[in-house]
Amino acid sequence: MAVLVELSKEYGYVVLTVVAYAFLNFWMSFQVGAARKKYKVFYPTLYAVESENKDAKRFNCVQRGHQNSLEMMPLFFVTVLLGGLQHPVVAAALGVLYTVARFFYFKGYATGVPENRLKLGGLNFLAIIGLILCTASFGINLVIREAI
Repeated sequence: MAVLVELSKEYGYVVLTVVAYAFLNFWMSFQVGAARKKYKVFYPTLYAVESENKDAKRFNCVQRGHQNSLEMMPLFFVTVLLGGLQHPVVAAALGVLYTVARFFYFKGYATGVPENRLKLGGLNFLAIIGLILCTASFGINLVIREAI
């Protein structure tokens, strides 16, 4: 049984949010590259070892900030794209909040003090919970439509 989903014109905001997050992640990758040069952590080393590099913690925090964003990217993309099918404006707004919060999460982490990632960056958790609820709402709506 096929389900037809019609995209509203507001769904474009959802797509723009995904593109904004992709640019943010691209920018973060350049920050890691700059940190590699600055702290002399060369490829293929993923994380610096403190016994070998006095700036290991600082570099590792930059690397970890980006790595965590990569780990969360699939969840973000799935929830914003699916939740946005039924609630495009809400999903896009939560997506913008998530993206901005992830910027601050990364900037806070990159200070070398991991706790700084949660000051404003912690808002990303509220945004992702909202997106999960949007996606659940979409799923429930599909099940109800199928049952009718």
